[in-house]
Amino acid sequence: MTWTNLQSTLGGQGYIASDDLSVALHLALALGRPLLLEGAAGVGKTEIARTLSAARGTKLIRLQCYEGLDASQAIYEWNYQRQLLTIRAAAEDGETGKTVEDRIFSRDFLLERPLLAAITQSTPPVLLIDEIDRADEEFEAYLLEVLSDYQVSVPELGTITATSKPIVILTSNGTRDLSDALRRRCLYSYVGYPDIQTELAILQARCPQIEARLGEQVVGFVQKLRGEELEKTPGIAEMLDFAAALMGLGIADLTADPAVLHATLTTLLKTQSDRAQVSPEVAARIAGKAA
Repeated sequence: MTWTNLQSTLGGQGYIASDDLSVALHLALALGRPLLLEGAAGVGKTEIARTLSAARGTKLIRLQCYEGLDASQAIYEWNYQRQLLTIRAAAEDGETGKTVEDRIFSRDFLLERPLLAAITQSTPPVLLIDEIDRADEEFEAYLLEVLSDYQVSVPELGTITATSKPIVILTSNGTRDLSDALRRRCLYSYVGYPDIQTELAILQARCPQIEARLGEQVVGFVQKLRGEELEKTPGIAEMLDFAAALMGLGIADLTADPAVLHATLTTLLKTQSDRAQVSPEVAARIAGKAA
């Protein structure tokens, strides 16, 4: 499959990928390398993993990163409750020692978390490591073994190697610098906000029933709104919510009713300061330029 074929396949799933992103994803698939996607929140980094999973008909395994994430939550942990019940049952039957120990530290008692689950699937899944920049720097060390050799070390069992090699996509919003060691193991692509034509194509793919003029107004309005000094810049998902809200209210022209237009900004502006900054007058001005 060429990168253009991949781009068309993603488009068939409603994801309009840029040429740069399509080439990066194609190379990651061809070379079997993880792909690190950086960019602002809301530009479609997470969605590419979902779309790729759907397009390939394979399982999506997601690891949502956060501060304090550790190996027991990301890789594996033992089913302590089941182990305790087994020990009690064995004691009642007079069974003790290494036989019980070997049984409770077997794969039957191992709880697979996303990283381990991703390398033990019979069919290669898409492994999404979402917002890796939110995890602690120490957690990145846990990833290196998985991303380098696709294996996990469990002291009681030894090394568990991959049954299948997952397709790995990491996303980062750039809240902190990632380590050089992690970056070296990945291919890289920066995902920015789409240009007008690309965002219009996204809107038409996701909301094919929208009228052409309203679609152009919606995209033009959101593109200009991103130029304002906002705390939270609206992303693609917010743009789609905005379009759906307008269609649901039967609005065919953004300039028709400034009060209703301002009310629908609840889909785009997610902080009080942003709502206060974009007054009805400002919204009307932006809508006038987008018309």
